Order: sequence, then structure tokens, then C-alpha cells
Amino acid sequence: MAPGHVAYGLGAQYGLHVTPDTVVAWERGIASPDAHELTALAGVLWCAPGELLAAARTLREHRIARGMTPDDLARRLGVEVTAYLRMEETGRWRGNERQTAALGAVLGLTLRDLLAATGRDRELAQLLRDAVTARWQAYVRPVARMLPLERRELEDVLEQLHTDYQSLMVATLSWGTASQDTGEAGRRFLDRITDHFWELARG
Repeated sequence: MAPGHVAYGLGAQYGLHVTPDTVVAWERGIASPDAHELTALAGVLWCAPGELLAAARTLREHRIARGMTPDDLARRLGVEVTAYLRMEETGRWRGNERQTAALGAVLGLTLRDLLAATGRDRELAQLLRDAVTARWQAYVRPVARMLPLERRELEDVLEQLHTDYQSLMVATLSWGTASQDTGEAGRRFLDRITDHFWELARG
């Protein structure tokens, strides 16, 4: 279907005033349809809304990909629908540990996707940087509050990250004199700290 055909279908079947240029912008990823437009677009193209999302990233995209309404999801999580919608719109999850675990289970998210969808991946990265550059034990509880991981597994992962980083830093030093790339390997490690974490945590 050409963009003009899609735009016509959206208007004729769903009463949406969408131009062919807007359809082209959606195809190129320059713009995104809202939830109503996405549902209508799926109807015009005879597919499920989730099939139109290349890779869901946000809470809203994951919910739409599963074909769930905000009311549906909020009820299953034990959250007021207005509170849920506010979290979805701001991209900042405020649910407790039980609700966070339920969110991951209901939407079928990996731990990594759960963190990204709830807007907490940057917070995790900062905690991990602090854990490997200081005493990792002090960061078990803050990280555990963000992720439904077994405590023993989390301790093992943080300890391994700390060991890897500290070994890297020691290896960049020669006898009493900094080598030319002292600290560069450590900076690269810290830049990719969440990748290292998920490799160890199998998230």
C-alpha cells in the first residue's frame, strides 16, 4: 500500500485526518503514531499493533505490543489507572518491588527491557559505577530494589564486576609510573558497565 492509500484508510475507516506525508514520517521513524493512531494503522494494515513496533522500548510500546489497554494493565499490577498513565506518559516508573516484578511478568520483559521501559537504566548505570569504584557490598540493597534478582546472584555479579574493574585498573599501572593509557581501559569499562552487568546477570 502506498502512503496515500494508508492515509485514506485511516480517514475512511477510523475518521483520522492523517496525511500521506505523516505516514511516510512514521515509516522512516521521524515521527511516531499515538496509541489510537497505531491501533487504527494496524487495522488498516490487517495486523496486530505489536507487529508495527520494530523493537518496543517504552512502557507504552510494550503494553501496545501485548495488545493491552491501560486499564487492563493497571488492574493486573494493582495500580490506579490514572497513576499508571502518568508513569507511562512521563516514562518514569514509580511502582513498588511487587508491582515492578508483576510488570515484568505481565508484559513478558527481560530484566534489561524492564529497566529500560521503566526509565531506570541510567540510575542502574550510576549505581554500578559507584559499586565497582568503591565497596560493592554497599550497593546490593539499592540495586536489589530496582531488579527482581536473587540476592545471592546479585552479590556474585557485583563482586565480579568490582573484581574485573579493579584488575583492569591495576593492570594499567607499571612499577610506580602510570602507563600511557592509564585509566582509559577503566573508562571504557565504566562506559559499558550495564552491558557487563547484563552479560553476568543473563538479563
